Amino acid sequence: MSSAPLSGLLVVSIEQAVAAPIASCRLADAGARVIKIERAEGDFGRGYDGAVHGESSYFVWANRGKESIVLDYKKPDDAALLDRLLAKADVFIQNLAPGALERAGYGSAALRERYPQLITCDITGYGDAEGARQLKAYDLLVQCESGLAGISGAPGAIGRIGVSICDIGAGMNATIAILSALAQRTRTGRGSGVAVSLFDGAADWMAVPYLHERYGAGAPGPAGLKHPSIAPYGAFTCRDGKTVVISIQNDREWAAFAERVLENASLTDDARFATNKQRVAHRDEVDTLISDRFGRSTLVEMRGVLDASGTAYGQVRSVAELIEHPALRTWPMPVRETDVEMIAPAVRAEWDRGAFAAAPRLGEHTQAVRREFLG
Repeated sequence: MSSAPLSGLLVVSIEQAVAAPIASCRLADAGARVIKIERAEGDFGRGYDGAVHGESSYFVWANRGKESIVLDYKKPDDAALLDRLLAKADVFIQNLAPGALERAGYGSAALRERYPQLITCDITGYGDAEGARQLKAYDLLVQCESGLAGISGAPGAIGRIGVSICDIGAGMNATIAILSALAQRTRTGRGSGVAVSLFDGAADWMAVPYLHERYGAGAPGPAGLKHPSIAPYGAFTCRDGKTVVISIQNDREWAAFAERVLENASLTDDARFATNKQRVAHRDEVDTLISDRFGRSTLVEMRGVLDASGTAYGQVRSVAELIEHPALRTWPMPVRETDVEMIAPAVRAEWDRGAFAAAPRLGEHTQAVRREFLG
């Protein structure tokens, strides 16, 4: 195992909830030292649930491998410690309410004036837009404001995407921006400021429905487990009640599917089904043919047929079935002195450690960090 690429990098983060902790967590995974600054009552993400041996599932996932210190930058002694930390830091991340740090003298522009090497990353809900910047920006609220919820769920029943996707996206965008700023610093010798918002990330993902709404025939509505512009691409139920999503991406795949799964090669000569546009226009007829075929076979039987035909498919699994998935990779992580299985990093690299360090207890490293930076 080689040394991690961000070894020796110091990240200071005044963070809470999910978005900023995800960003600093990814940097910690890559070897950075992350000092997490918390208020006396702690990051409120610690209290979201108690699912993991009494600890919050959100917190242990997004805060592994960090150090936690309790600090109130409004107090002179704590402000002195924060200044010492920032003087040696490479990256500073924050996701407090807009303007909170500026009022205390720790705005990003002011910090880079004092510490030219510093890279600052501000994570907000809606950026600086007048009329939106002060809105509270919890994940589901941003899913709704961005239109994301409006195209999710089933027809007649819009729904939340089942994970905190706007928070996660903002954290990943922040990670990308910070790594880009680090690369720039190697050329210029100076830090820079980057900023991301939950809304910007969600809006970026809405590009295709946005373009359909603005320049096409209108954005698609919620489609459940069906693709709005490709057919057949959706969920079908087998004889034993198990559900499979199939995806036909082109006319060649359709021909193989018609012959080897539907057992009717003549469908390729039917003008109603000859092209994807025609199949979308006659989706109900296509889906009826497929539903009838799936309804005659069990999941195991259908998987064999789909494999033989080269058809792309995915079983609709529960979280319990995810745990048993052959592709799922996990690493051990200590939580309250008991190892739990955490999902492994999405990126596989030669510096992988094969295990996660624990998420910190509140203020666990306060005294050690004070001694180190204040003497």
